[in-house]
Amino acid sequence: MSKDDTNKPVPQKTSSGRFARFSFALLALALAAGAYGFIPRWHQQTTLKNEATERAMPTVSVVKPSPLPSSAGLLLPAEIKPWVEAPIYARASGYLKTRHVDIGSRVEQGQMLAEIEAPELQQQLEQAKAQLAQAEAAKDLSKITAERWEKLVKSSGVSEQDNAEKQADYKLKTAAADSARAELHRLEELVSFTRIVAPFSGTITTRNVDVGDLIAAGSAKELFHLSQTEKLRIQAQVPQTMAHQISVEQAAEMLIPEMSGRVFTAKIVRTAGAMAADSRTLLVEMEVDNEKQEILAGSYAQVRFLEIKNDETLTLPSNAIAFRSDGPQIALVDQGGKVALKPVKLGRDYGKTIEVLTGVKSSDRVIVNPSDSLTDGSSVTAIESPKPDKKAEKNK
Repeated sequence: MSKDDTNKPVPQKTSSGRFARFSFALLALALAAGAYGFIPRWHQQTTLKNEATERAMPTVSVVKPSPLPSSAGLLLPAEIKPWVEAPIYARASGYLKTRHVDIGSRVEQGQMLAEIEAPELQQQLEQAKAQLAQAEAAKDLSKITAERWEKLVKSSGVSEQDNAEKQADYKLKTAAADSARAELHRLEELVSFTRIVAPFSGTITTRNVDVGDLIAAGSAKELFHLSQTEKLRIQAQVPQTMAHQISVEQAAEMLIPEMSGRVFTAKIVRTAGAMAADSRTLLVEMEVDNEKQEILAGSYAQVRFLEIKNDETLTLPSNAIAFRSDGPQIALVDQGGKVALKPVKLGRDYGKTIEVLTGVKSSDRVIVNPSDSLTDGSSVTAIESPKPDKKAEKNK
């Protein structure tokens, strides 16, 4: 290095570097200050946006389907009916002359219940008797004449034509007598209907007439209703899902709410053999002995089929079912909050809950009280509904 180079002034690099570093520090400080102010505002804006989105998204309560409680046998509502019953109508017109029974009366087969006074019918009967006597007399005379002319024609005393006419007249008079006799028998049968008798032994459960009432034959007015209750018919509707377990001679138990603690033995005697199209249930008929007349026909009862086991069916609250024009539906919510409408097939209605046969799984989340505005793909916020307290329900 020369002497001249040594004597040259050194550039002020140190001051320039300090300025650059200072400028960079100021810029970083400004950026930090900007970020410090922007990040809270961005976070606040994001929070407000999310809150607005959540507020715009409806909140719904969801439940999961629950299985039917397992129990010993299948318990179903049933109806108690008389073993034999019949409405008794009038076959003869007139006025009620006498009445021998009232509601609650025990009657035997053939016993007279009431008697109708029918004077017009009696007059028709007397007229028919007179017409029969007249027809018989004409027949007898025609017979004598026909027999005489049949002998004369052999001796050529009369012509064949005259004899044929007499024979035809005899046949005509015979037919007229037979017709008069048939009319007399018809009127005698009608007169016998003025005596109203019991078609079988039983109890009078209805009486709609009294002495002096006008009775019209063929009218829809029921005079008496007779029921035989020594043995009773019990009818129950078994759901389709369990109908395959029903068989004749199967044992059952009948319970009556008013007779707590009493269990009556029943036996399946027949089934309808086909499912009811409106309810998809099988009509099952049982018989119960009622010799002591402890059970009143027409009462409500419950029947337990001991040999039937409940299949694992699910139930939902009744307010979780939406009944729309397309049929019953449920609204499901997935983990992302998306709604899916799904048709279901319903079973028995238990009041607060309804049996769902198809269309739902135990893991599904079902919306309670779904609104009509819910459609497939709608977004909602799902909240689990609290499960009912089973102990509290039992105490109720």
